[in-house]
Amino acid sequence: MERSIICEKSKAFALKIIVLYKYLTNEKKEYVISKQILRSGTSIGANAREAGRGQSKADFYAKLNISLKEADETAYWLELLHESDYLDEAYYKTLYAENEELIKILVSITKHQKEEKK
Repeated sequence: MERSIICEKSKAFALKIIVLYKYLTNEKKEYVISKQILRSGTSIGANAREAGRGQSKADFYAKLNISLKEADETAYWLELLHESDYLDEAYYKTLYAENEELIKILVSITKHQKEEKK
């Protein structure tokens, strides 16, 4: 159940990140951070999806931990874009909140794995 939720939400988020990338490159002529956030923001879902095909539980959780790291990196890029005035407050808050939701889901799933090991 959790895997499908994270895959669904991370794919929807990735599509928003692609729209953000197009906006940053076409409208703002920003090419460096936009490429970074495109990579990290779309990688969240790619790794979550790959986790579903993990060869073992350890592989599954390793991929989800990578997704978590990518989500954290995406938060950093969003903060930089906002603080450097590439993103207005409303757009930033919307994307940041969605990213934080992904982080919470991923933390919840990976925390469950740590509890299973005990």
